[in-house]
Amino acid sequence: MFKNYKIGMRTIKTGIAVALCMLLFHYTNRGTPALAALAAVFSLRENWKTSFDFGKTRIFGNAVGALIATLLVLIQQFTGYSFIVELFGVAIGQMLVIIICDRLNYHEGIIGGTATYMITYFTIPAGATHLYALNRVFDTVIGSAIAILVNIIFSSYFIHRFFKERS
Repeated sequence: MFKNYKIGMRTIKTGIAVALCMLLFHYTNRGTPALAALAAVFSLRENWKTSFDFGKTRIFGNAVGALIATLLVLIQQFTGYSFIVELFGVAIGQMLVIIICDRLNYHEGIIGGTATYMITYFTIPAGATHLYALNRVFDTVIGSAIAILVNIIFSSYFIHRFFKERS
């Protein structure tokens, strides 16, 4: 069953990028690396250029999701935390993530924006809305940057050059 199966370089690079996100977040006490690791997985593409382009889209989508989650929390603070406001607010907020990304032609950012919206909204600590949302977007920047760097470092050109200089 597995005898003709081989692990590709993109799979290896993805694992390295996730591990680097975890290491960075662990040693900087940044909290959970969930969004950074997800951004690294989503952003790591065939080469650094496509990783960069996808990373930009991912960051934009995440910024939209974090902004809408923050607005919903502010609305709840203003109206009092009732379940009915949360129920309709979460659904409408989700629709807004899709609509904004779609209207601005960032279709690839919808899934990432949705993930950030849900994670930010459902895990946001009381009283930390603005800073928390900004940090979640920054987490995405970190994960995307790590994916791009891993793609550059482990590109076939650099690997070939590294081994050529060693011989």
